[in-house]
Amino acid sequence: MEMSILNRMSESQNKNQFSGSLLVKKNNKVLVEAHYGLAHRSEQIKNNALTRYGIASGCKLFTAIAICQLVEQGKLGLDTKLTDCLNVFFPYFDEAITVHHLLTHTSGIPDYFDEEVMDDFEELWLKHPMYSLRSLEDFLPLFKDRPMTLKVGERFRYNNAGYILLGLIIEQASQQPFCDYIEENIFQKAGMVSSGYFEFDSLPKNTALGYIDLPDGTWKTNIYSLPAKGGSDGGAYVTVDDMTRFWDALVNDHLLSKEYTHKLLTPYIRTKDDESSFYGYGLWIEKYKEAIFKFHLMGYDPGVSFHSAFYPNYDVKAVVCSNKSSGAYDMMMEIEKELAMLF
Repeated sequence: MEMSILNRMSESQNKNQFSGSLLVKKNNKVLVEAHYGLAHRSEQIKNNALTRYGIASGCKLFTAIAICQLVEQGKLGLDTKLTDCLNVFFPYFDEAITVHHLLTHTSGIPDYFDEEVMDDFEELWLKHPMYSLRSLEDFLPLFKDRPMTLKVGERFRYNNAGYILLGLIIEQASQQPFCDYIEENIFQKAGMVSSGYFEFDSLPKNTALGYIDLPDGTWKTNIYSLPAKGGSDGGAYVTVDDMTRFWDALVNDHLLSKEYTHKLLTPYIRTKDDESSFYGYGLWIEKYKEAIFKFHLMGYDPGVSFHSAFYPNYDVKAVVCSNKSSGAYDMMMEIEKELAMLF
């Protein structure tokens, strides 16, 4: 497989100028690993196996797992009302909103960045400087006093603000800062030794800068395009190896009990008007002929594109991290073409 898929990857990389890393494993065996492009263009530092990448919304699953851990501990319930587990006043929010609604993007609350109506993430920072957003509370003024967008439970509508609230619930229930909780209860347990929530103005070594390529052929980094520090709705940094470790820990019930791993991976709601695409808790689920084809994550920000998946029928984990705004999806599709041929 390795030579065949590497040929596919090289062709796709040449076509799209992909910059990043990819890793595919079956059990603990590496099927393919490759690294392309530069982590730091000015210094000509190449991406490699140790490079940490931002994964944008790809880390909503970490938030969902943390919620399920706290439910297991009896500190809250999936049917707990938002008003009963978070000491913040929302003047226009429906009192029927539960933790389950927030996890499945069915709460109907307003989003601070509504992907159905907004195209440019950078629009947000005209009124709210990105360097001031370093804690979850910093996001509340962007949405807490706005009216509901939909009725509770009406339909799936992807919502970043809902995951901000979940992060605040984690902080209140655990009495720990969100990032500390995730690093202690997920990253350490999964052996994700290089992962973390880092601030843009104090990034650790081996961290790729995110690049935005402009139409005139010039480029800029994404340092003025995203919040200064990621949180419960997105913005963690990982290596490709750490992400395969994460999938191993999750599907082998090392992060949750078997019961709550099953709850996390249950397809609760359709995300589109078809029979194949669903959402569980913090992750996407794709079916094929009624069977689950893959559990997958994706993340897109200016200067970030990320895809990762676990294919249960093949016991394959795949990770594609990029420090450009696009490219990860194309590489993941090439991986899936190869898997379809082999398995």
